[in-house]
Parts: sequence; structure tokens; C-alpha cells
Amino acid sequence: MPKPVTQPAGNEDGLRHQLTAGQMTMVAVGGSIGTGLLLGTAAAIELAGPAVILSFVLAAFISWTVALALGELASTHPAAGSFGVYGDLYLNRWSGFVSRAGYWLAIAVSIGAEMVASATYMQLWFPRVSAIVWVFVFSGFLLSINLLSVRSYGRFEFWFAMIKVTVIAAFIVLGASLLITGRSTPQYTTHGGFYPLGFGAPLLAITFAIYTFGGVEFVAVASGESSSATAIARAVRMTFITLTLLYLGAITILVGIMPWNRAGVTESPFVTVFRSVHIAGASHFMNFVVLTAALSGANAALYISSRMLFSLARTGWAPRVFGRLSKKGTPTLALLASSYGIVVALALERWAPGKAFEYILRGAFFGMMLSWIISLAAHINFRRRLSGAQVMAIPARSPLGKWGSIVGLVVVLAAIGKTWWDSRVNLVAGLVFLIALSLLYLVLRPKTRAAEISSK
Repeated sequence: MPKPVTQPAGNEDGLRHQLTAGQMTMVAVGGSIGTGLLLGTAAAIELAGPAVILSFVLAAFISWTVALALGELASTHPAAGSFGVYGDLYLNRWSGFVSRAGYWLAIAVSIGAEMVASATYMQLWFPRVSAIVWVFVFSGFLLSINLLSVRSYGRFEFWFAMIKVTVIAAFIVLGASLLITGRSTPQYTTHGGFYPLGFGAPLLAITFAIYTFGGVEFVAVASGESSSATAIARAVRMTFITLTLLYLGAITILVGIMPWNRAGVTESPFVTVFRSVHIAGASHFMNFVVLTAALSGANAALYISSRMLFSLARTGWAPRVFGRLSKKGTPTLALLASSYGIVVALALERWAPGKAFEYILRGAFFGMMLSWIISLAAHINFRRRLSGAQVMAIPARSPLGKWGSIVGLVVVLAAIGKTWWDSRVNLVAGLVFLIALSLLYLVLRPKTRAAEISSK
């Protein structure tokens, strides 16, 4: 069995190992089921029609390969630095830095997406209140939750995320009963058939579908505060199974009940569905659910981004002040700095309210994909270095081994390539993002060289 990573563990001294498997799962599920599923599905349906189901099937497969790789790596090397640590160990220092820094930037920005979504949902009840007011109110609420101890935070996020998990599961059961009993006419082949926008349309929606699964990697980051390696292994499995069942079930019901050409980003498609079947008061109830879902997603993203900045600070890539912990074991200053995505949301709500969600999603997508690429590539090298006996000793052993990560890596790169081919904006933004991180790496590298040498 590979030896545990002594350097990252030492650098992360002070974190409290208090998260259970269930809490880690709900942090990941809470971070995943937010705007991606509840608001972003509208944009995906508009691009692919009913065939968007295939987009989610492919996204689930990609997420599966990532989950298997992360399960092995996180249970072997539990650390808040997660894929940054894996990059350092099994690839190179550059990959370790860009995955950490890129992910921090992306996830912190995604907090803004959740704030934009939350403000959008509040318009149903308070159409005259400015969205900016709600962003301020919800931001104060989330910051106060994240300043609690990790045990208290884990308990809160567990039940907060459980609201949307329970309701989405109930939505799937209700929707299925409506379709089976004939109360709602299936819409899978109406308005142009199953492929109304062409056979290649599901690939156009793949970005949104993959983004919904963003959050499965949260387990790896939370592993730095997990109670045990066994808890990590269980959390990875539970997270993937939960997300896959909820996502595939929800999208299948959505396009079955709601005509695909009625999808829009002015409200959640879930609310639209309940309106269409004329269930009294259901739209208001679902609006409450998607509101709590967005806030739960932002709550999880704020937690994860603060731990990633904490890891950067403890390894010399960010100012040391962000590596300080409060008496409760919370990186307070890293938490405050990671809330910059809220400022981004405020700016976009002021100057580009109609496109705010899409702009933030584009910014967050590449950083998330970068973490997946580094994790899959690191896992391939990780497996290459192990003997048969060492493989058997891995707490969360993958049945696919390195081949699962090889296939997953190829598909992820193909998905990014397809996104870049379809949109020159995404291509330019991705390249600029990567070049900027690489230049920052070259600037900071000399400052961390001494620490690197002393750790060997």
C-alpha cells in the first residue's frame, strides 16, 4: 500500500476530523444539486429536446469514472488539497497547483451562480424586490453557517441538502405516476420527435449535463476532515449512486411531462412542470424547494472553496494568513476570501442579469473539468505504481482499475474539445484561464521551492 502523504497531512494540521460518511455525502450532493439540475436543465433541454436524456447518461458515465478514481485516491490520501495533492504526488508540481487554484476560482465563482438562482426564485413571491437585496441577505446567512465548527456545519448541511433529495425523489415518483396513469400525456416524441434538433444535439447539451454532476469531487476535498478512510469510501459510493438516480430520474420525468420547447431560464423547469399538471400550490412549494437547493449548493461550495484556499496557503501557494484556523477549526479568512463569487454575482445582476447564470457557468465549468482531468491522470499513474497486494489493500478499490480512468480521461477531453469547437468564446476563455494559471505558477514557484526541498 502506498504510504500516506505526510507532507500534506502535516500542512493541514488543525482541521477537525469529524465528518461522517453521510455528512460528506450530503456536502457533495448539496453542492451538486443546485443550479445545475434545478435551473440549468432548462438550457440543456432547449439545446437537445427530449434527447437531453442521452446527455445525462453520458455525463453519468463520465462522473462514474471520476468517482471511482477519487474513491481510491481520497481513501489513500485524505486531504483538503485532494486532487492538488494527487497531482503533486503522481504528476508534477504544475498540475498540483493549477488544479487547486483553478478549482478554487471556479467553485468560488459558482457560489455566485447559486446566488443568482436564489434571487431568480424569489421573484415569484417578491417581484418588486431587487435581486441584489436577496443576494446580500442570503450571503450573510451562508457565511454565518460556515463559521460554525465542521461538525455543526456537517449536521446543518446534511438536513439542508436532505430537503431537496427527498422532494426530488418524490417528484420522480409523482411524475412517473402521472405518466403511467395517463393523467399527463408523454412528451418524449411530440414537437419534432425525440431528436427535434438533430442527432448531434445531445452533445451540444453535454456541458450542462456534466456541470450538474459537478460536486462528486467534493467528497475528495471533504476527506481532509473525514472521520475515517472507511467513511470516505462509503461517501464516494453513496454520492455517485444518489446523484445518478436523482439526475436520470428527474430529467426523464421533466422531458416526459413538459414540452421541451417550453423550457426557459426565467424559472425552474420543476416549477413549470407542477404548473402544467395544475396541482394547487405545488409551484410555490417547489419554488421553496429549489430555493433551498440553491442555497444548499452555495453553502457546500463555500465550504469546499474555503478548504481549497486553506490548502493553497498551507502549501505556500497563497498568503499564509489564509491558512489560519479559528478555535473551532474553521479557516475564517479563507472563507471570507472565497466569497468573492458573491461579488461577481452582484456585478452580473447589475450589468448582465439576463445572462448572469450562463456567464458564471462558463467560468466554473473549465475549473471543475480541470480537477477531473488531473484526478483521472493522477489515478492512472497511481495504479501503475502499485503491486497486486497493494491494490487489494485500497479502502475504496475501483473494479475498473486504471482502465476506467483512461476511458474517462479520453471522454472528458473529448467533451471539452466539443465544447471548444462549438463555441470560440469557451475556447478562448479556457485557454486564457489555463495560461493565466501557468504564469501565476511560474511567479510563485520560486517562493515554494525552499518548502518543497525541506519536505523531502
